[in-house]
Amino acid sequence: MKCPYCGHLDNRVIDSRLNKDKTITRRRRACAACKQRFTTYERIEVMLPMLVKKDGRREPWDRGKIVTGLEKACEKRPVSMADIDRFVDAIEGKLQDVGGKEIPTTTIGEWVMEALPELDEVAYVRFASVYRQFKDVNEFMDELKHFLGDRTTGDGEVSAGK
Repeated sequence: MKCPYCGHLDNRVIDSRLNKDKTITRRRRACAACKQRFTTYERIEVMLPMLVKKDGRREPWDRGKIVTGLEKACEKRPVSMADIDRFVDAIEGKLQDVGGKEIPTTTIGEWVMEALPELDEVAYVRFASVYRQFKDVNEFMDELKHFLGDRTTGDGEVSAGK
C-alpha cells in the first residue's frame, strides 16, 4: 500500500476492523518511512456481468444507478438507506449467481419489480410508473389492478401487504 503522504510502499497495519455487515475491512496503517498514519478500506471485488441495454448497448453494472432509482421511488417513505442497501445487495447477489458474461437490463428491472412490493408498496407503484413507461392512465390502472389482484387472498379480501 502506497503512503498518501510520502509515497513510500513499506507500511504496517496497526488495526483491522470489519464494518457491521462484515463486507468491508477498515485498516489503520503506519508508514515505515514518514511514520504518518492513514486508513484504507477493502472490499471484495466481484466480477459482475455486463448489462445489455434495450438498444443493444453494453455497460458495466453501476450500483449507484439502482440506488438512485430506489431513493427516488422511496422518497418520503419509511424506507431507510440500510433497507435500500440490503435490497441492492440482494440484486447484486442474483447477478453473481447468474454467472454469465452478460445480462439484459430488463431482467434486473423485473427482479426489482418482483421484490419491491416487499420493501414498500408505494415505492413499487412509483418505480413501475417509470420502469413500465406507461403511455396513458389506462395502462397505469391495468398495472395497479394486476398488482392488487396479486395481493388478493382466496376470499376476495386484500392482504395487509408489509
